Amino acid sequence: MLDTALGTGKTVALPSGRVAYTERGSGPPVVFVHGLLVNANLWRKVVPAVADAGLRCIAPDWPLGAHQVPMPADADLTPSGVAKLIAEFLNALDLTDVTVVANDTGGALTQILMADHPERLGRVVLTPCDAFEEFLPDPFTSLPKLVRLPGAVWLASRLLRLPIVQRRPSAFGRLAKRGIPAEIIDSYLRPSYDSRQVRRDTKRFIVGVHNRYTLAAAKALTGFSKPVLLVRAEDDQIFPARLFERLAATLPDARLVTVADSYTFVPEDQPSELARLVVEFAT
Repeated sequence: MLDTALGTGKTVALPSGRVAYTERGSGPPVVFVHGLLVNANLWRKVVPAVADAGLRCIAPDWPLGAHQVPMPADADLTPSGVAKLIAEFLNALDLTDVTVVANDTGGALTQILMADHPERLGRVVLTPCDAFEEFLPDPFTSLPKLVRLPGAVWLASRLLRLPIVQRRPSAFGRLAKRGIPAEIIDSYLRPSYDSRQVRRDTKRFIVGVHNRYTLAAAKALTGFSKPVLLVRAEDDQIFPARLFERLAATLPDARLVTVADSYTFVPEDQPSELARLVVEFAT
């Protein structure tokens, strides 16, 4: 279940499949892009403040392993396919001059979106995320090989229900500095636990992950002239600071800021500061 703070739940039919999303507020659109094995609940503490500031907050459940609506069996769930799905979503809702806010794997997908489908983008906020060679980063680099093993995704969907497994560095242990509430973790894990189709989607996305996508996007980003805000987490345990320094040097119009006292999940650790930065940047 998605947190009520995110707003009204809706779905939209796209050429690639149906996508569930929430919407709150009115005004210029802000679209949120979460990462692997989480859903729109990642933004539950950010959306209210951004919406109250006069922005239309749209938080989809992308098909990255914690989504409510399975994709068709023939949907393209490679990183470039999911970036195209994001572009389809913006087209379907007829959103223009969009501010995209991304985290973790969603940041890699957003970079591909910026490279391949920039038409509806107005500006981009990248919080800690994959980039360049780091897709996926340590300690998740072995995931594409592991999920190819028969039954691996099914087994992981069971093991991750155990708190001792959730706290491991190779799970959620290094993502949020003060942990993630149990009910939110449950919302991330229950779809793959309950649904064979969601597990299928999860496997199809993960096996397709390769840094050739982010490296190709990085080459194209030298021509992305729209404003980008890079929000680095001071205590990030996953993504090294040099990634954002390289992004800042690659993008023609980028500003780099650092948020204190946060791990990778800035929306979890420092939601008020992230909301302030998004509102200031988007308006």
